[in-house]
Amino acid sequence: MCSATARPAPMRKAAGWFGLALVVIVLDQLTKLYFNGSYQYGEVRPVIDGLFNFVLVYNPGAAFNFLADAGGWQRHFFTVLALAVAGWLGWQICRARQSTLMNLAAALIIGGALGNLVDRVIHGHVIDFIQVYWRTFYWPAFNIADSAICVGAVLMVIDGFRKERNG
Repeated sequence: MCSATARPAPMRKAAGWFGLALVVIVLDQLTKLYFNGSYQYGEVRPVIDGLFNFVLVYNPGAAFNFLADAGGWQRHFFTVLALAVAGWLGWQICRARQSTLMNLAAALIIGGALGNLVDRVIHGHVIDFIQVYWRTFYWPAFNIADSAICVGAVLMVIDGFRKERNG
């Protein structure tokens, strides 16, 4: 993904960030494989009563079922979007001009985007299995990839505030 003309030290650092993205993809896919094979669709198993369940659901849309009922075009849109975001963030890592925090954020987002992309390509939907709730309020189910994307986005915002404060 990085240019062969890049210096060796930045290439090694970039490889580490891409390695982290790969770890996110593998963890995401292994957990989805487990839940898709061990649960029936819609099955709920309480983990912490009143707070946290495991549940197997499929999401044809994006985060939190956004555009889930859009008629099918969203699968292709989110596939292209995941590739574009992963490519752009990968290019940013290769440029070796970002902070460590920003590279961490980029690696998490790349891993999450590509983890969900694998689902879209193979299954036509994303496999979700983590359900958080409080009393009657249920947060939409999500997965490891979604978590990595959210954590990465928060880290990007924090990095932006740090740069602004130090700038």
